[in-house]
Amino acid sequence: MDNKKILYIDLDGVTVDYQPSENKTKEGFFLEMSPIENALTSIRKLASHYNVYFLSTAPWSNPNAWKEKRLWIEKHFGDDFKKRLILSHNKHLNKGDYLIDDRPHANGADQFEGELIHFGSEQFKDWQAVLNYLL
Repeated sequence: MDNKKILYIDLDGVTVDYQPSENKTKEGFFLEMSPIENALTSIRKLASHYNVYFLSTAPWSNPNAWKEKRLWIEKHFGDDFKKRLILSHNKHLNKGDYLIDDRPHANGADQFEGELIHFGSEQFKDWQAVLNYLL
Protein backbone atom coordinates (compact mmCIF):
# COMPACT_ATOMS: atom_id res chain seq x y z
CA MET A 1 0.00 0.00 0.00
CA ASP A 2 1.20 3.52 -0.70
CA ASN A 3 1.93 6.09 1.98
CA LYS A 4 -1.36 7.97 1.66
CA LYS A 5 -3.35 8.43 4.84
CA ILE A 6 -6.54 6.41 5.19
CA LEU A 7 -9.80 8.34 5.03
CA TYR A 8 -13.14 6.69 5.80
CA ILE A 9 -16.37 8.31 4.67
CA ASP A 10 -19.74 7.33 6.09
CA LEU A 11 -22.02 6.74 3.13
CA ASP A 12 -24.96 8.50 4.79
CA GLY A 13 -22.95 11.75 4.75
CA VAL A 14 -22.75 11.46 0.97
CA THR A 15 -26.47 11.04 0.29
CA VAL A 16 -29.33 13.49 0.66
CA ASP A 17 -30.85 13.43 4.11
CA TYR A 18 -33.97 11.37 4.47
CA GLN A 19 -36.73 11.77 7.00
CA PRO A 20 -36.73 9.32 9.92
CA SER A 21 -40.33 8.46 9.05
CA GLU A 22 -39.30 7.13 5.64
CA ASN A 23 -39.33 3.38 5.27
CA LYS A 24 -35.68 2.28 5.31
CA THR A 25 -36.83 -1.32 5.04
CA LYS A 26 -38.36 -0.77 1.58
CA GLU A 27 -36.48 -2.57 -1.17
CA GLY A 28 -34.61 -0.05 -3.30
CA PHE A 29 -34.59 2.65 -0.60
CA PHE A 30 -30.81 3.01 -0.36
CA LEU A 31 -30.15 2.54 -4.07
CA GLU A 32 -32.49 5.43 -4.93
CA MET A 33 -30.89 8.00 -2.62
CA SER A 34 -29.43 11.08 -4.31
CA PRO A 35 -25.91 12.35 -3.61
CA ILE A 36 -25.48 15.52 -1.56
CA GLU A 37 -24.35 18.53 -3.58
CA ASN A 38 -20.61 18.41 -4.34
CA ALA A 39 -20.15 15.06 -2.56
CA LEU A 40 -19.09 13.04 -5.61
CA THR A 41 -16.57 15.56 -6.96
CA SER A 42 -15.22 16.19 -3.45
CA ILE A 43 -14.64 12.50 -2.82
CA ARG A 44 -12.83 12.14 -6.13
CA LYS A 45 -10.58 15.06 -5.17
CA LEU A 46 -9.89 13.52 -1.77
CA ALA A 47 -9.07 10.18 -3.42
CA SER A 48 -6.10 11.76 -5.17
CA HIS A 49 -4.60 12.58 -1.75
CA TYR A 50 -5.96 9.81 0.52
CA ASN A 51 -6.82 6.12 0.44
CA VAL A 52 -10.57 6.59 0.57
CA TYR A 53 -12.95 3.92 1.88
CA PHE A 54 -16.65 4.09 2.57
CA LEU A 55 -17.48 2.95 6.09
CA SER A 56 -21.18 2.60 6.57
CA THR A 57 -23.88 0.82 8.53
CA ALA A 58 -27.04 -0.77 7.21
CA PRO A 59 -30.20 -1.60 9.12
CA TRP A 60 -30.50 -5.24 10.16
CA SER A 61 -34.20 -5.08 9.30
CA ASN A 62 -33.37 -4.57 5.61
CA PRO A 63 -30.89 -7.16 4.27
CA ASN A 64 -31.25 -5.54 0.84
CA ALA A 65 -29.64 -2.37 2.23
CA TRP A 66 -26.26 -4.10 2.36
CA LYS A 67 -26.41 -4.92 -1.34
CA GLU A 68 -27.97 -1.58 -2.28
CA LYS A 69 -25.21 0.42 -0.65
CA ARG A 70 -22.62 -1.45 -2.71
CA LEU A 71 -24.65 -0.92 -5.87
CA TRP A 72 -25.02 2.78 -5.00
CA ILE A 73 -21.23 3.12 -4.89
CA GLU A 74 -20.91 1.40 -8.26
CA LYS A 75 -23.69 3.54 -9.76
CA HIS A 76 -22.09 6.84 -8.73
CA PHE A 77 -18.38 5.99 -8.82
CA GLY A 78 -18.08 3.09 -11.26
CA ASP A 79 -15.50 0.43 -10.57
CA ASP A 80 -13.17 2.87 -8.79
CA PHE A 81 -14.71 2.43 -5.34
CA LYS A 82 -16.88 -0.68 -5.40
CA LYS A 83 -14.27 -2.69 -3.50
CA ARG A 84 -13.73 0.13 -1.01
CA LEU A 85 -16.97 -0.30 0.91
CA ILE A 86 -16.89 -1.58 4.48
CA LEU A 87 -20.22 -2.28 6.20
CA SER A 88 -19.97 -2.47 9.96
CA HIS A 89 -21.88 -1.61 13.11
CA ASN A 90 -18.52 -1.14 14.87
CA LYS A 91 -16.72 1.69 13.09
CA HIS A 92 -14.16 2.01 15.88
CA LEU A 93 -12.68 -1.37 14.90
CA ASN A 94 -11.32 0.11 11.65
CA LYS A 95 -7.88 1.68 11.68
CA GLY A 96 -7.33 4.90 9.81
CA ASP A 97 -6.42 8.55 10.01
CA TYR A 98 -9.82 10.21 9.47
CA LEU A 99 -13.50 9.32 9.63
CA ILE A 100 -16.07 11.66 8.09
CA ASP A 101 -19.42 10.85 9.68
CA ASP A 102 -22.70 12.72 10.09
CA ARG A 103 -23.59 10.77 13.26
CA PRO A 104 -20.56 11.02 15.55
CA HIS A 105 -22.15 9.15 18.46
CA ALA A 106 -23.48 6.14 16.54
CA ASN A 107 -21.93 2.76 15.80
CA GLY A 108 -18.60 3.48 17.49
CA ALA A 109 -17.73 6.58 15.45
CA ASP A 110 -16.91 8.51 18.63
CA GLN A 111 -14.44 5.76 19.60
CA PHE A 112 -12.59 5.84 16.26
CA GLU A 113 -8.85 6.10 16.94
CA GLY A 114 -8.16 8.60 14.15
CA GLU A 115 -9.67 12.06 13.81
CA LEU A 116 -13.45 12.23 13.60
CA ILE A 117 -14.79 14.88 11.23
CA HIS A 118 -18.43 15.57 12.10
CA PHE A 119 -20.07 16.20 8.72
CA GLY A 120 -22.98 18.63 9.02
CA SER A 121 -21.55 20.32 12.12
CA GLU A 122 -20.85 24.04 12.25
CA GLN A 123 -17.18 23.45 11.35
CA PHE A 124 -17.88 20.92 8.57
CA LYS A 125 -21.29 22.03 7.33
CA ASP A 126 -20.71 20.95 3.72
CA TRP A 127 -18.24 19.20 1.45
CA GLN A 128 -16.38 22.42 0.64
CA ALA A 129 -15.58 22.87 4.33
CA VAL A 130 -14.27 19.29 4.45
CA LEU A 131 -12.09 19.89 1.39
CA ASN A 132 -10.74 23.13 2.87
CA TYR A 133 -9.72 21.26 6.00
CA LEU A 134 -8.24 18.12 4.45
CA LEU A 135 -6.58 19.65 1.41
